[in-house]
Amino acid sequence: MKQDKEIILITGCSGRIGFKCAEEFSDKYRVLGADVFLVGHLPGIELIGIDLGSPKNLQEGLATIKAHFGNRIASVIHLAAYYSFTKGHWAEYERITVNGTKNLLEGLLKDFEVGQFIFSSTMLVHAPCKKGEKITEESPVVPTWNYPKSKVLTENLIHEKLHGKIPYVILRIAGVYDDLCHSIPLSNQIQRIYENQFEGHVFAGDTSHGAAFIHMDDLVDAITKAVEKRKELPKELVLLLGEPTTLSYDQLQRQISKLIYGKEWKTWGIPKPIAKLGAYGMQILPFFQKGFIQPWMIDLADDHYELDISKAKRYLNWEPRHQLKETIPLWIDQLKREPHAWYDINKLKPSKVIKGEN
Repeated sequence: MKQDKEIILITGCSGRIGFKCAEEFSDKYRVLGADVFLVGHLPGIELIGIDLGSPKNLQEGLATIKAHFGNRIASVIHLAAYYSFTKGHWAEYERITVNGTKNLLEGLLKDFEVGQFIFSSTMLVHAPCKKGEKITEESPVVPTWNYPKSKVLTENLIHEKLHGKIPYVILRIAGVYDDLCHSIPLSNQIQRIYENQFEGHVFAGDTSHGAAFIHMDDLVDAITKAVEKRKELPKELVLLLGEPTTLSYDQLQRQISKLIYGKEWKTWGIPKPIAKLGAYGMQILPFFQKGFIQPWMIDLADDHYELDISKAKRYLNWEPRHQLKETIPLWIDQLKREPHAWYDINKLKPSKVIKGEN
């Protein structure tokens, strides 16, 4: 019976990753989905409204879980966090990601028996590597903006609070995409080329550098394996998750343009001060639509992330089944067939009349 199934608690269950995880685990486990916004149709999932940024609400939510479902949880998959592509917002990162996790951990330790705690961190906690090198779990941890900084502080909290008490897995995840794209940097790069924007022809960094990505299905597969193997894994484990091959910015530019226009795209390098001035103007001048690229991002344009995933292969018997290079043609085909739908799915606002518009 359903009541006899082991319980999994997923925070951030209304998000894309949380939603997919809930679907994946619902047959075998009793899934409790916690989120501040309970949206989406999740049949068979027990939904609990919890605001991670409110200590009182979090305490009440955990009390509800204990009263209705007992105090034994096989695995907590902690996905809820604050995230913004705009600079700053440290107060929100601290309130939700850092202090929210701290309060969650203390509540779990106080009132529950937890078999495993999984935390979704990011590869961006690491310093970027040189071209031809690969980042490992032991590579330097040097966060360069507030999102990875909040993840580093939260990782440290997990080490401190759970050591010797609850086994945990920290997943340092590459940029996530799926068959509809749903990647903010990649969808914006495609838009710049599709609309033949000036910004799509210039880049303030080394175009031979790039960032690692991972398909949503491969990420959910890794999380599933981490849960299934929880009794075999080390009590404290950090794993990098991503595709082992990183496409450079130039490779992406060429592939996207060839699929859209049948020819390769020319990208010119420009000095960072000029790029910052242009990005700043796009943000403040009233006759420009605000662009995705913001001045603070220019300093990160040269960052290169290529991952060594041998540890995940060893402990989870996992490796990606998808490749970004093979998925991009799906997106471009969707974009060319139904541009408005693709823009809407990826929350893009056209800067001008787009193809297919009446």
